[in-house]
Amino acid sequence: YQRRVHGPLVGVQHVLHDHWRRYGRNYYCRYDYEGVAGDGPQKLVDHLTKMCGDGRPDVKMAGVPLDKVDEFAYHDPIDGSVSARQGWRFLFADGSRFVVRLSGTGSEGATVRLYLERYESHPDRLYQTPRQALGLLVMLALEVTQIPTFLGRDEPTVIT
Repeated sequence: YQRRVHGPLVGVQHVLHDHWRRYGRNYYCRYDYEGVAGDGPQKLVDHLTKMCGDGRPDVKMAGVPLDKVDEFAYHDPIDGSVSARQGWRFLFADGSRFVVRLSGTGSEGATVRLYLERYESHPDRLYQTPRQALGLLVMLALEVTQIPTFLGRDEPTVIT
């Protein structure tokens, strides 16, 4: 980044805002549902498999159609191993997406994670909070997946 020789010191916030104006901004958020007991997490996975296994459900976000839905696998670049059935990705035509993943089990129950991402390039919407920018995507993801119903929780344990 160019340093100004004469003039005020350029701060991080200035660099960040200049970057957003030039290239747009990606908003990210993750909802963690930790320590979920019972069979709710598996019922959620079964619901997604049934809903998405035979093709693309008819889902739109503010008129933007769902472009692709798939159950993804992790391919380890070091040892070449493949871990199948790592979660479901819902990819929209505008690049927005959400991912639902059963992250693990333990003595305290399972952890379900919902990842959300949306790109924004409109100058008037570059300075929103992630909650504002992702609000519609969050509502859609919770409605489509029915996470509150299957997990018996209205709110995640942690939002990051």
